[in-house]
Amino acid sequence: MFAVTRLRVPADDVPALLAAAGELLAVLRTRPGFRDGAVGRAADDDSLCALWTTWDGVGAYRRALSAPEAKIAGAPVWVHAVDEPGAYLTDEAWT
Repeated sequence: MFAVTRLRVPADDVPALLAAAGELLAVLRTRPGFRDGAVGRAADDDSLCALWTTWDGVGAYRRALSAPEAKIAGAPVWVHAVDEPGAYLTDEAWT
């Protein structure tokens, strides 16, 4: 499964957000079931970023986000999260 969290942040605060997202990714990389992840900035909107991660499954994703260290590292990132669904099952999981 993969997760995409879009983040709306004032353009001047983007460097701090990208640094915080990098710290969050470092924490998530230590969690069981984490596969890959990245953070990026929209090419045509300076105030929109996204955090993308892939996981072995929904359970691994939810357990990782529930870990205290992930909550602490994630707080400065998720405060900017756009309120929308962000966890997606890949087509292999549909069958």
